[in-house]
Amino acid sequence: MLFRARKSTVPKTAAVLAAIALALTGCGGSSPAASDGPVTLRFSWWGSDVRHKMTQKLIDAFEAKNPNINIEGEYGDWSGYWDKLATQVASQDAPDIIQMDAQYLGEYAKRGALLKLKDVDLSKFDQAAADAGKTADGQFAVTAGMNALVVLANPSLLSASGVSLPDDSSWTWEDYRKIAADITGKSKGGVYGSGAIAGDASFNLWLRQHGKSLFTNDGGLGFDEADATEYFEMQAGLRDAKAVPPASVMTEDASASLDQQGLATNRVALGWVWSNQLGALTKASGQALEIHRPPSVEGDAAKAEQFYKASQFWSASSRTKHPAEAQKFIDFLANSVEAGEIALADRGIPGNSEVRAAVAPKLTPTDALTAKFIDDIADEVGEAPAVPPAGSSPVSEVLTRYATEVHFSRISPQEAAKKSIAEIKGSLT
Repeated sequence: MLFRARKSTVPKTAAVLAAIALALTGCGGSSPAASDGPVTLRFSWWGSDVRHKMTQKLIDAFEAKNPNINIEGEYGDWSGYWDKLATQVASQDAPDIIQMDAQYLGEYAKRGALLKLKDVDLSKFDQAAADAGKTADGQFAVTAGMNALVVLANPSLLSASGVSLPDDSSWTWEDYRKIAADITGKSKGGVYGSGAIAGDASFNLWLRQHGKSLFTNDGGLGFDEADATEYFEMQAGLRDAKAVPPASVMTEDASASLDQQGLATNRVALGWVWSNQLGALTKASGQALEIHRPPSVEGDAAKAEQFYKASQFWSASSRTKHPAEAQKFIDFLANSVEAGEIALADRGIPGNSEVRAAVAPKLTPTDALTAKFIDDIADEVGEAPAVPPAGSSPVSEVLTRYATEVHFSRISPQEAAKKSIAEIKGSLT
C-alpha cells in the first residue's frame, strides 16, 4: 500500500490523563512584553541527523540576530517524541517551542497546553496554509512546511502499457479507476495500475468533493454512514476492476518501508502519496516520476477541494515564561528568507510565499517540481481541513484497516462504514 498513515505513537495513558489536568490551569492568554535581559528558550523537534544539524544552523542564525535570546535544542526521533512531550507537559516542564504534528495539534490545544500565536505574521501565507494551524479557539500553530496529496506516475510503466493519462485538471474518479484497470490489464510481470488509495487524507479529499468533511470545526464527524458506505463501495470498485493489487499484496506493501513499496520498486504505475515524497520515490525507483493532481468528482480541478497539509507545525507552550521571544523565534522560522535558505524543503515547501520564491532556485530538481506544484494548485485549494480533534490519531489506521477488509471481501461496504464510524467515534474524547 503506497498511501498510508505514519505509524501512530499514542502518548502513554498516564501522561495523557495528567495532561488533561493541565487544561484546568493552562494559560494561553495575552502575551507579556519581551524581557529586557538574556532569555533562554527550549526548542524540541524530531527528525533525522541531517535535520538536527540543519536545525542547529537555524538556531545559530537566529541567535546571531538576537544575542539576548539563547535557544537550547532538544531533539530525538518520531518514535519517542510524543511520549516524552506528554510527560513534559503533564509535569509542567514543556519546551518553550514545540515542533507539532497535525494529529496531536487538536489534543494539545484542547488541553490548554499551547500558546495562542498572536504575534506571528501570517500575512504572506496562503489563507489555507495559515488556517491549517488554527482551531475554533485560535491560532495555536504555524505551518513549518506544506505538502499536498498527489498522484505520482511512473512514465516507463505507462509507456510499456500503452496507456496515456488525461489532463490531470479534468479527470474523474471513474476515469482513474478505468485507466488504472487498463494499465493492469495491459502490463506484464505483476505490474498494477494503481497502488492503494487509503487512509484519512484520501478519504477526506473524497468527502470534501462530496460536500462533506472528515471532521467539523467543533470536533465532530463531518460525514455519516451513507457517505462512508459510498466511499467503501468505491474501494470495492477498484478491487473488482483490478485497478489496484490484490489485498494480500497491498497488505504486504503497507508494512514495507517507503523505498520498498510498489511505486518505488516499479510495480505500480500510479501512487497516492504526499508531494514531499517525490524526491525519495524518484531516487528509489530510478524513474523521473511525474506529479499529478488527484482526480475529482466533477472532473474540474477548480472544484476538487484540494488542500494543503502542514508537514509539521511550530507551536509554543502556554506555560512559557517568555511568550514574546518564543513567538519571535517562530516568526523567524516561518518568515525569514535566511531561515528558508537554510531549511529549504526539509520540513516541506515553505508556507510564506516570498520565502518560497526566494528558495526555489536552490531546491533540488524534485523539490523544485514539488514547489511548482504547490504554487500551481494555489487557486484550486479549498478551505483548510478542520484540525483533527482530541483522540483522532487512530482514525487513519481504522479507515485503512476497514478498506483492506473490503478489498479482502471479508465485509461489505455497508459493514465497513458502520464499524469504522463506531470505532472512530469511540476514539474521540
